[in-house]
Amino acid sequence: MLGVTRTDRSILGQWWWTVDRWSLSAVLLLVLAGAIMSLAASPSMALRHDLPLLHYAYRSLVFLLPAVAIMLTVSLLSPRQIRFFAAGLLVGGIALMVLTLFIGSEVKGAQRWIALGAFTLQASELVKPAFVVVVAWLFAKRATQPDFNGNLYSTGLLILVLGLLMLQPDFGQAMLTFFAWSATFFLSGVSFLWIVVLGLVGIAGIVGAYLYFPHVHSRIDRYLNPEVGDQYQVETALKAFQAGGIGGVGPGEGTIKYLIPDAHTDFIFAVTGEEFGLIACLFLVALFCFVVMRGLLRTVSENDLFVQLAASGLIILFGAQALINMGVNLQMLPAKGMTLPFISYGGSSLIGTAITMGMILALTRKRPSMEMRSWVG
Repeated sequence: MLGVTRTDRSILGQWWWTVDRWSLSAVLLLVLAGAIMSLAASPSMALRHDLPLLHYAYRSLVFLLPAVAIMLTVSLLSPRQIRFFAAGLLVGGIALMVLTLFIGSEVKGAQRWIALGAFTLQASELVKPAFVVVVAWLFAKRATQPDFNGNLYSTGLLILVLGLLMLQPDFGQAMLTFFAWSATFFLSGVSFLWIVVLGLVGIAGIVGAYLYFPHVHSRIDRYLNPEVGDQYQVETALKAFQAGGIGGVGPGEGTIKYLIPDAHTDFIFAVTGEEFGLIACLFLVALFCFVVMRGLLRTVSENDLFVQLAASGLIILFGAQALINMGVNLQMLPAKGMTLPFISYGGSSLIGTAITMGMILALTRKRPSMEMRSWVG
């Protein structure tokens, strides 16, 4: 940052010399890519609803600047402030999730959104990063205070969040949340028995969802045996990658966005493949991999267990969501209706991802030795 010296003790000055500027740059490139892909993929959605061609692109850009501002603001916080911010966000988010079950809007058989004026909020997008930070604190406190039953409290919190997600229902977000919780629990230091138990619980969860949730049953069946159901979206997505080849057919020249209803959200990676080609797709993959690996490497040298667990859990949450979305687009995973962080259209998803990345940037900042103390108590 021009004009900011290492002796500058202001909040912005300290932030600039302690934040991971490489990760920040990669994230801003993802934000820019998201803006470009919104312009490319959203016109088809506008045409379906008889709206101006760039209606959804403009809406996406309206959320973009506040999201970047939120990310940068959150990245200014200390680990202690992150912990309290997450706790407040979790309580508020859970309250909104409960409220959504009663007055939320139903879309495609799912009741996940609540209208707040002109804005429709998916509260679970805010709960995810807050949940990871709070359970990281519970695990860290359990490690330093053996009489504190952090495992029990975190498990109870997990059951509450998963229960609310399954009532919506949102199996994809539930599995992602369980995976992030399990990864954080594993990193906190557990026996091999717990690893086996978590694996069995995960398998039981998938089997239970397959047996009792028709839409999950249908998606898994179609993935395992394409002959039993409609594979239109994933098959069209694969054709888009084939049509795009290495360099793509050109910005605005793709056809998949006119053929798939969710081209601007769930299948925006396929739109990227068709219009910008393999090179652009690999560039996006490289950016996501860089952010994940860089963040994890920054946590290795961290002495504060809470910071280690919270940052690692958030990074895993971010990376797993990107991996799932791209895997669905490439027919490597069953369809889950999950957005690609910073790239897909969606205000709630963008704000939730911005909070997640803001927390990661805050927790992975370099802190002077005088600040290297526990934030667990």
